[in-house]
Amino acid sequence: MAVIAVANGVFRETVLIDRVGEYTGHVLSTAMLVVAIIVVAALYFGTTPIDYTQAELLAVGASWTVLTVGFEFLVGFLEGTPPSETIAQYNVLAGQVWIVVPLTLLFAPLGVSWLSGQL
Repeated sequence: MAVIAVANGVFRETVLIDRVGEYTGHVLSTAMLVVAIIVVAALYFGTTPIDYTQAELLAVGASWTVLTVGFEFLVGFLEGTPPSETIAQYNVLAGQVWIVVPLTLLFAPLGVSWLSGQL
């Protein structure tokens, strides 16, 4: 998933923003990443013969979320971005939509398993 997320970011910065603008590019990129996360989760959790419990599926989703958010803050720190700027990306009242990505990461394993009849 990390490769998909990086490719999505490169596509946003090199193609989308030039064509549709900063905000629309951000929204489209976020939507594309959400779809990619669901597809990856479906490819694994929707077809695996392993019987995961709901708690295990939530633990996987929580791990994905913590690793992703942690990576964001680490990269921001290494680039010299203040934590307040990184946190601002989660402010839905300011029109930010990024919060959908960690929420998707958190619930995708459980949701895909439930929808595919694994639970």
